[in-house]
Amino acid sequence: MFAPPEKLRAEVFARIPDKFHQNNRQCAWTRTQLHGAPAPVFLEGPSFDRDGNLWVVDIPWGRIFRIDPRGGVELAAEYDGEPNGLKFHPDGRAFIADYRRGLMVMDPRTGKVEPYLERAQLECFKGCNDLFFASNGDLYFTDQGQTGLHDPTGRLFRLKADGRLDLVLKGIPSPNGLVMNLDETAVYLAATRDNAIWRVPLMSDGAATKVGVYIRMSGGGGPDGIALDSQGGLAVCHVGFGAVWIFSPRGEPQYRIEPPDGGLTTTNCAYGGADGKTLYMIESRSGCIFTARVPVAGRPMYSHAAA
Repeated sequence: MFAPPEKLRAEVFARIPDKFHQNNRQCAWTRTQLHGAPAPVFLEGPSFDRDGNLWVVDIPWGRIFRIDPRGGVELAAEYDGEPNGLKFHPDGRAFIADYRRGLMVMDPRTGKVEPYLERAQLECFKGCNDLFFASNGDLYFTDQGQTGLHDPTGRLFRLKADGRLDLVLKGIPSPNGLVMNLDETAVYLAATRDNAIWRVPLMSDGAATKVGVYIRMSGGGGPDGIALDSQGGLAVCHVGFGAVWIFSPRGEPQYRIEPPDGGLTTTNCAYGGADGKTLYMIESRSGCIFTARVPVAGRPMYSHAAA
């Protein structure tokens, strides 16, 4: 259907040091998600702060790491939770999609993590996964849990800047990473167990309409984290496949990036660097953050208004 995408060279930017590895430990998350396999770390949720530091979360062990521009790793926070996604609000706070506890908020200066939204009305979330701030301060987040084609009941929520919570879309088999398109008229949503990126157009009142498949994938486990570039193209992390794909604004695969040391758990990514043309990617199980130079810069960070 398409020409083979060009392969881009990747290199290691940082690794979680051995001193932070949780060896010979198990928890409910590792027993269920990894079928009891060892997980010294399991990284997710890369996001840059205004100072150029990259923050990542460690899901099973409730930890958040800060990585400076030179690749130095520091444990910034540790709490009783399962942080899965992280994004910075314009006011500097870090919002966390926690698989077990809902939405959390962290003060990056102190590392203090507190609950922000633990339930939808009185109903517990299935298991929050990832999040995205719109330019007006609205926060979109996915509620994945253990959903899939056998149980397509995952959900996409919007927490408006005024505090109102809307259910934007339900019936999703494993909603995961998400971004909005450039003019914020639609959400691109990784439906992992459908092995596809869905396009979720939004009506003027914010309701979803005419939802369809934007990119159909195959193999691996499915798309996980995604990032938007400044021209409207998508970087898509293909977990279980060991690749990150870059698609044009029309959905055509243009580039392929693989971890330098192999590994199939390519879960999430974020654009960074002085010119925005460095893509930072995660191989979760090895605790490796790797980078590649890309032709198009990422969508500018912190373009959204304060809530």
